[in-house]
Amino acid sequence: MSAGPAVHGQTDAGREDVVTVLQFLATFAMGGTERQAVNLAQGLDRSRFEPHFACFRLLGEFLADIEAARTPWTQYEIKHLYGGRALRQQLRFARDLRRRRVDVVHAYGFYANVFAIPAARLAGVRGIVASIRDTGDHLTRKQRLIQRLACRLADAILVNAEAVKERLIGEGYDGARISVIGNGVTMSRFGPKDGEGRRRRELGFAPEAPLVAVFCRLNPLKGIEHFLEAAARVSTRFPHARFAVVGEGRVLQDGVIVDGPYRRELEAHAARLGLGDRLVFTGLRADVPELLGEVAVSVLPSLSEGLSNAILESMAAGVPVVATAVGGNAEAVKDGVTGLLVPAGNPAALAGAICTLLEDGELASRFGRAGRERVEDHFSERRMVRDTEQFYLSLLAVKGGRRAAWGRAERTA
Repeated sequence: MSAGPAVHGQTDAGREDVVTVLQFLATFAMGGTERQAVNLAQGLDRSRFEPHFACFRLLGEFLADIEAARTPWTQYEIKHLYGGRALRQQLRFARDLRRRRVDVVHAYGFYANVFAIPAARLAGVRGIVASIRDTGDHLTRKQRLIQRLACRLADAILVNAEAVKERLIGEGYDGARISVIGNGVTMSRFGPKDGEGRRRRELGFAPEAPLVAVFCRLNPLKGIEHFLEAAARVSTRFPHARFAVVGEGRVLQDGVIVDGPYRRELEAHAARLGLGDRLVFTGLRADVPELLGEVAVSVLPSLSEGLSNAILESMAAGVPVVATAVGGNAEAVKDGVTGLLVPAGNPAALAGAICTLLEDGELASRFGRAGRERVEDHFSERRMVRDTEQFYLSLLAVKGGRRAAWGRAERTA
């Protein structure tokens, strides 16, 4: 398996006491799935596991973390999921898996699942894991069918929320093959709230202004237009409140990341609503933990969701959350305990919940404290890593004996 810079080729793959785990992602661009995969690779016990990565495009903000950790990676560049080039790259991937004697292939999302799982089965990989981390509302009916067929070749399907599991079972997946491990947050990144207002000033707001923010990738399923409409309503009751949409809406087009149209649509909508200088689109920011320290209310207006990192990180920072009652949101936010849940696509309900928290500072603080405790207890990165390690080991235990036979075949060859 070729591995970028030469330093990345220095691994212990093939040691009988180390499990080699390869995670396959489309890219390393900033996103919840990518963050969880990188955090997992960094957290694995290196005395027992050796992480590798593979991707279609060697680009994205998380690439620097992978380089710094000296984690091996390989690129299998394709422009389309089907066709001669894709098939040749799949065969190359299968050969590389055999040569490196990879124990576990863990693919994330539709494109990686469809590409990597059949090749891993062809290579005789002992443990093949498909990850599905959303309810699939962005996929066409044909894509959902293709992914279900590919996942039949996997040994297990790993999801991050019970809501995702229930959705897959409803689509015909075998529930006995689906395991749930929630997302994990690095608690040390999120400290106590900061009232100094430095980042509010950077955004052009008064340091004492209550900041209401959305943290997410900009795409239509996030329902950000409903947040904008709610912000206009909140402004009539709290004219000193300010609003931020934190995230980027870039898309991969012909191998290049470009700005998508959704942000421009949102900016035009905000202008029609008259939000003016009360709202800012920040784009992608590297200081999310620090910015969260100055947020009064974190909002997630999604129309569809798996398990949101944005919600968990907001709770870890002690910020009360208002979220829509879709997907796994209710598994993170306990309504009336760590935040408030509202119906999706309902700006009036969204505005009402935001106003409730802006009006009652004591309630907001209580929700913030309870949210941080909930993340510490149920959604820490340490728990996610340890649960996934045990998941890998249990999977390989069920498949026991194949590695020895494979090793003999390799030596004979």
